[in-house]
Amino acid sequence: MTTTFNNAAALEQAIGQSLGVTEWITIDQQRVDTFAEATGDHQWIHVDPEKARTGPFGGTIAHGYLTLSLVNYFLPQLMSVENLQMGVNYGCDRVRFPAPVKVGARIRGAGEITQVETLANGSVQVVVRVTVEVEGSERPGCVVDTISRYTFNQTV
Repeated sequence: MTTTFNNAAALEQAIGQSLGVTEWITIDQQRVDTFAEATGDHQWIHVDPEKARTGPFGGTIAHGYLTLSLVNYFLPQLMSVENLQMGVNYGCDRVRFPAPVKVGARIRGAGEITQVETLANGSVQVVVRVTVEVEGSERPGCVVDTISRYTFNQTV
């Protein structure tokens, strides 16, 4: 279920609270191959299932940056910010890939608002930690602190 925020105060009140988890998605070889084509990263551990069977992971794995890119797919499932003039992705901090995401694995996103800061122009900067969970794994495939900036409509 998506958590909806309509103002800065609601975001501030949610610091430290879980945003829940998304639905599971399966990482298939076609998604990995498409990402390889888009980025030019054709390393065999990602795109050569035959060779990867005898490699360190026992099969092909998703690119770390593919896993990271799926955070943008998960975020709108975790939270929605409404009543906006504008919202922008500002960046990421502390990107980590603690465990490989094997092709065939199911992953989902879990979120938590960790920081909310009011900026000089009246906008707010929000840090959401997204953990990409890998079904059956004790360690996540990715943990990232996403940074967004929101400017809310002025109320009269």
